[in-house]
Amino acid sequence: MDEARAVLERLRRIEALDRRQAPAATLLSELRALVAEAEAWAHADRAGDEAEQALERCRVALDVEAREVAIM
Repeated sequence: MDEARAVLERLRRIEALDRRQAPAATLLSELRALVAEAEAWAHADRAGDEAEQALERCRVALDVEAREVAIM
């Protein structure tokens, strides 16, 4: 359950940063950490293929977003 708590806390932090209109780089950093924590949660709960596929989609989306931010 520690993994789930870490994910929920990270989500709260991201929401607070978003409300304060934090820089994109800050949000991306938090989102990357969220993916890592979600991976730990999925592995701890043996979530299966669907969870792994969702995490992979998150990784890809973050990579694309990071490249777009870098171009700006």
